[in-house]
Amino acid sequence: MSELTICTALRLEAAAARGAARVVRTGMGPRRAARSMQRLNGVGPVAMLGVAGGVAPAVQVGDVVVATEVRAGDVVVGCPSAPLLAGELRRAGLRVHLGPIATVDSLRSKPPAGVLAVDMESAAVGVAAGDGRPFAVVRVVTDTVAQPLWRPDIVTRGWRALRTLRAVVPVVEKWAAAVGVRSVHLASPRSFCAGVERAIEIVERALDRYGAPVYVRRQIVHNAHIVGELQARGAIFVEELDEVPIGARVILAAHGVTPVVRAEAVARRLQVVDATCPLVAKVHAEVRRYAAADHTVFLIGHGDHEEVVGTVGEAPDRVVVVDDLATAARATPADPDRVAYVMQTTLAVDEAEEIAGALRSRFPTLVAPRQDDICYATSNRQLAVRDIAEHCDLVLVVGSANSSNSQRLVEVVERAGLAAFLVDDATDVRLDWLTDARAVGITAGASAPPRLVDELVSCLAGLCPGGLGAVDVHEHHTVSEDVTFTLPREVS
Repeated sequence: MSELTICTALRLEAAAARGAARVVRTGMGPRRAARSMQRLNGVGPVAMLGVAGGVAPAVQVGDVVVATEVRAGDVVVGCPSAPLLAGELRRAGLRVHLGPIATVDSLRSKPPAGVLAVDMESAAVGVAAGDGRPFAVVRVVTDTVAQPLWRPDIVTRGWRALRTLRAVVPVVEKWAAAVGVRSVHLASPRSFCAGVERAIEIVERALDRYGAPVYVRRQIVHNAHIVGELQARGAIFVEELDEVPIGARVILAAHGVTPVVRAEAVARRLQVVDATCPLVAKVHAEVRRYAAADHTVFLIGHGDHEEVVGTVGEAPDRVVVVDDLATAARATPADPDRVAYVMQTTLAVDEAEEIAGALRSRFPTLVAPRQDDICYATSNRQLAVRDIAEHCDLVLVVGSANSSNSQRLVEVVERAGLAAFLVDDATDVRLDWLTDARAVGITAGASAPPRLVDELVSCLAGLCPGGLGAVDVHEHHTVSEDVTFTLPREVS
């Protein structure tokens, strides 16, 4: 790792950063900062730290702003690894905002639109650092529109900001320790599957056709980012149908529901749009068919998962949930000669098959599904992540914590003997994971947006000396996917 350079404008800011390997005081204002940076040499990471004025309504005195980019007129300097730094600062207990900062010529300059805060040095420092050095900007807010700079309590606010700045320094040092040349290995396929794309499109089309609000029972897919984006468009997510006004339009999520839920929708005269994944609907049909034939149905899956709850509801007196080998060994059907099994669609393929094998050894007449229940996307993503694991020091799996298929990807990597971490987005990545990792694998669960993978790759590139072009990205194509599903008539 090359030496970290911390730049500050003021003497007090430099004092707050003491203990860092190298602190450079640039002086106040863009011209002084530019002159100071002309004397700076080296190739290591550069971090601009100090105080700033908050201009966005959400930014309050004492908050920390991490710049995604710094603007000064037509000049824009990117800080691509900013989400990694922001996440680490939040875990340190600080209130952090992530977004653009503007560098202005004067404390009385009018701030440009669309920025979170203003300072007087960061753009000049960033330009001087150049494309060859990882660059970060972290500012602590001392004044806002509501609490302007020239007020008697500015001294108190300033000292509080400097204490916060001192807490920022060790985190910036962790950021610098993660800087290094590394390769990135992308699993393919990854991210959205056809069922997820269909479910999201159903909500979007319903909003376009019928207008807001449109109610959705539970998360349409298990991803916090998708849910947030749809909420912003006017979707209202509810846990149960009694939260939906009588006669309103409601969308049933991709994981499927019980017949009891469907009956409640009828009783409340709701206008239902069914976004159940067709592959989940197939498992429901299998359960109904086996139950009608007087079979006990072993449902291999996790009993608390929404998909399993919905599937059990098709024949609750006939379905036995089997979530591990121990349960498979003690499961007792009404008639051992009339048994069948189905699977949750998002299981780890090898574990599910092991459980199915244990059931087959106990019940020779066990009836299997006509086609595999674990969906093509789950199988393909597990195959793809195994393919990249052998090339990596660790694997990052993008997906929300309640996403079963994302959790299974982590387990697949761990069973291969490699460290794997589930991250909702780049801000969840801990910098110490990256310190000694020179080959990082990335995949994403079937409900995770592709843009989150792109952002993560950009963050890793921003930690690479030599700029964004220096990171070595390898895409490993394992299988191709061309599956599509038709939309319900209500939105087609």
